Amino acid sequence: MSAQVHVPSLFARVGTASALTLAVTSSMLAPGLVSDAEAATAHSTKALKVAASKKGAPYKYGAAGPSRFDCSGLTLYSFKKAGKKLPRTAQQQYNKTRHIAKSQRKRGDLVFFHSGRSVYHVGIYAGAGKIWHSPKSGDVVRLAKIWSKSVWYGRVR
Repeated sequence: MSAQVHVPSLFARVGTASALTLAVTSSMLAPGLVSDAEAATAHSTKALKVAASKKGAPYKYGAAGPSRFDCSGLTLYSFKKAGKKLPRTAQQQYNKTRHIAKSQRKRGDLVFFHSGRSVYHVGIYAGAGKIWHSPKSGDVVRLAKIWSKSVWYGRVR
């Protein structure tokens, strides 16, 4: 009888530890992460973690890290650290990604802001309608709510 008591107890502990580990790991990747349903591929998750680690780094036009970034410089740097190569500009990055619908977006996907057919800004989707990005001169890398409906989504291949 004691074996029956200890075995379920052991499984309960393992299940709890796994859930706790998952919760802690997910929240450490980047603030703003939400459900497992939005889980991304390993390289996208790593890129998201890298971008979040640059919180507070100053914006500088044309910069691609490691301490200053423009928008596409942050995505370029983050994915490079995750083992994926991206072109330099937001428009070039959009052209290189697999385009996906909003309903298919996952953490680590790229979010492209556009005017007409021209992409002018990019960030990394963090879940819950938020992105990590390097906004503009005088600002810093930060987590922000997606502020426009004029966005496209792309997944790095």
